[in-house]
Amino acid sequence: MSKPQGLIPATILTGFLGAGKTTLLKRVLTEAHGQKIAVIENEFGEENIDTDILVSDTNEQIIQMSNGCVCCTIREDLRTTLADLAAKRRKGELSFDRVIIETTGLADPGPVAQTFFMDDEIAESYLLDSILTLVDAKHADTQLDTRQEARMQVGFADQLFISKSDLVEPAAVEALVHRIKHMNPRAPIQTAHFGEVALSQVFDLRGFNLNAKLEIDPDFLKADDHDHHHHDHHDHEHGEHCDHPHHHHHDDDVKSFVFRSDRPFNPAKLEDFLGAIVQVYGPKMLRYKGVLNMKGTDKKVIFQGVHQMMGSDLGPKWMPGEKKQSKMVFIGIDLPKDVLMQGLEGCLA
Repeated sequence: MSKPQGLIPATILTGFLGAGKTTLLKRVLTEAHGQKIAVIENEFGEENIDTDILVSDTNEQIIQMSNGCVCCTIREDLRTTLADLAAKRRKGELSFDRVIIETTGLADPGPVAQTFFMDDEIAESYLLDSILTLVDAKHADTQLDTRQEARMQVGFADQLFISKSDLVEPAAVEALVHRIKHMNPRAPIQTAHFGEVALSQVFDLRGFNLNAKLEIDPDFLKADDHDHHHHDHHDHEHGEHCDHPHHHHHDDDVKSFVFRSDRPFNPAKLEDFLGAIVQVYGPKMLRYKGVLNMKGTDKKVIFQGVHQMMGSDLGPKWMPGEKKQSKMVFIGIDLPKDVLMQGLEGCLA
């Protein structure tokens, strides 16, 4: 079920106002990396990419820049814009290698990500490569405390960048990293100075279309295992190996947990259960992914979803001698861990 070659990789760039999305984009656009990039701006009344690299007063919605990059501001919905870009590329009217979508600072990136699943035409032209979230070190704590959208953006990320870390004490950056790791243990976190990020950290991360590896922070897994032996207090923070008391007062509503089993799943039961769960909790489910051992196939089943949309693919075969273990990670807002864990347990063959 592998996707045909020639899909256009798409990256969603999200992050709160002032986190430096525009700085990062400008750098990506002006750097001589030999790639032609189409940027779709989905901003409303915020600062757009500087007019010196983008003529914003023209009526033309799609502007080709001198270095071959393409910019467009969305005046209609994202689906139409993506379909339009892909059609122009097929006809040879526009040339670009990939797409970056910059979301507005207050947005939930979920619907943007769902666009790539929901629509056959889009799914046949594009591959959602990853969701990048920029977090502003100076204002992050306040934003995370007061704005659920900021916490959701962290939960959605495949890769997190902390910007403006030079403006705060190293200990504060460390505490911030600790905090966001609890919300989203599966996204690598890096600090970014003034948009100086290696492009290898931005493109072709294949973060979204999970390959057969489900990479989760190993400390998180250790802490998570630790939990299973202490059912009486499994609600404490996963990071009990860290003894800085000031880390413990954040009990964010965006959290993650992992389900694992060495027993295979019964496919029909699992499908019914997950279908029921997304009906009820879909809006609160940010990202969920898994590599599953399914009864009836000798291949790994790679499964993932955003909110109510989910999909699965057959992955590679289990290797001889490889432990067939299902592993799923859920990131969401106040998800009932016990309900999900027991429900999944009940779907095992």
